[in-house]
Amino acid sequence: MKTALIILAAGKGSRMLSDLPKVLHPIGGVPMLDHVLATSRVLEPEHIVVITGHEAEQVEKHLATLPYETTTVRQDEQLGTAHAVAQAKEALAGFDGLALVLFGDTPFISAQTLETMAEAAQSNDVVILGFEPEDPGRYGRLVMQDGSLQRIVEYKDASEDERAIGLCNGGLTAVSSPLLFSLIDQIGNDNASGEYYLTDIVAKARAQGHSATAVVCSEEETIGINTRAQLAQADGYFQTKMRQEAMAAGITLMAPETVYFAHDTVIGRDAVIEPNVVFGPGVSIESGARIRAFSHLEGCHVSRGATVGPYARLRPGAELSENVHIGNFVEVKNAQVSEGAKINHLSYIGDASVGAGTNIGAGTITCNYDGVMKHKTTIEEGVFIGSNTMLVAPVTVGAGALTATGSVITKDVPSDAIASSRVEQNNRLGKAQKFFNMLRAKKARLMKDK
Repeated sequence: MKTALIILAAGKGSRMLSDLPKVLHPIGGVPMLDHVLATSRVLEPEHIVVITGHEAEQVEKHLATLPYETTTVRQDEQLGTAHAVAQAKEALAGFDGLALVLFGDTPFISAQTLETMAEAAQSNDVVILGFEPEDPGRYGRLVMQDGSLQRIVEYKDASEDERAIGLCNGGLTAVSSPLLFSLIDQIGNDNASGEYYLTDIVAKARAQGHSATAVVCSEEETIGINTRAQLAQADGYFQTKMRQEAMAAGITLMAPETVYFAHDTVIGRDAVIEPNVVFGPGVSIESGARIRAFSHLEGCHVSRGATVGPYARLRPGAELSENVHIGNFVEVKNAQVSEGAKINHLSYIGDASVGAGTNIGAGTITCNYDGVMKHKTTIEEGVFIGSNTMLVAPVTVGAGALTATGSVITKDVPSDAIASSRVEQNNRLGKAQKFFNMLRAKKARLMKDK
């Protein structure tokens, strides 16, 4: 079935108290809008129309960075959900397939629910998503009769009997595109809010003899986000789901409640994740790797048998081969570390390649930035980098070479060579106490002047 998506993302989200558009607030490291887009693409839509409004430029700029095409249409006035959907009419002119209306601030609708709605639309003219919350509260109610959806009534417009209904409106709507816009053209704003409700299309459709039904999903799928507290609740739900899925897939989480995932984190079975690990976007961990406590990873790949941390940071472009050891307070960025290499203490390796079996001593830094451009450091196989070595890129250290502790390496080091560049030590006998006395006197004068 041909499908088009209409995603409503124009709301101001005033209760968020933010300059950032509500739909761009992150869950699992990416905007909540991205969750909606990623899930709904299971339907292989021919068109994706995003209705923007508040801070539209920011939303449109973000959409332009995504690896698939979207069409944006602005809703300059916020006159209700039906008015928002109507803005997509021109963008979908001539399209006669199924139009599915989604909300950019409702990020957890499952692919299965969307597929069920699309399937139901093959035998019903209008399909609405419903759910049965523990506390129906002020949700709109779905009025059913003999398995058929008669109408949707907003809470503020509902009678007492209608408010007693437990089946609530989940917001999503699936209708053939021509029928959708035909029905919207007939919707008025004679209600308590003076808005054009998308929900009114059910009554309009029924009045013209069209069929309508509801597809029911879990309450968790329909979580909408309007406040910072709800954003935190939604991210908590997302994290709980990711943790449960990880452990069900054979991954050990030593303290699950302290591990934070991104939307695209990939971890192989038998990997071990220690407490207080944070995964940013773009991380993949192979089977049998171990990520030790208090480490932060983003945009990186860790191969089988590798160990990272504790207190390590892997930044985008870090590529660790099998059995690599990255130790405490080590940062790796845009660097390839080959099999069996060890960087165990207090080092920064950026814009570099490290050969197999190489050992990087404590306090080593690849000095990759000259204030304008980045430069690469190449360390070949079996190298021993002495502690506190400064490698001033661009520079190459050949296979089997050694750098002496405390060296500043500014020239290439040939294979099997020892490189040392220390200033000669000068011991000035009997001068230490005199020097300290001078400093103390200077400090006393400064304190007196204050």
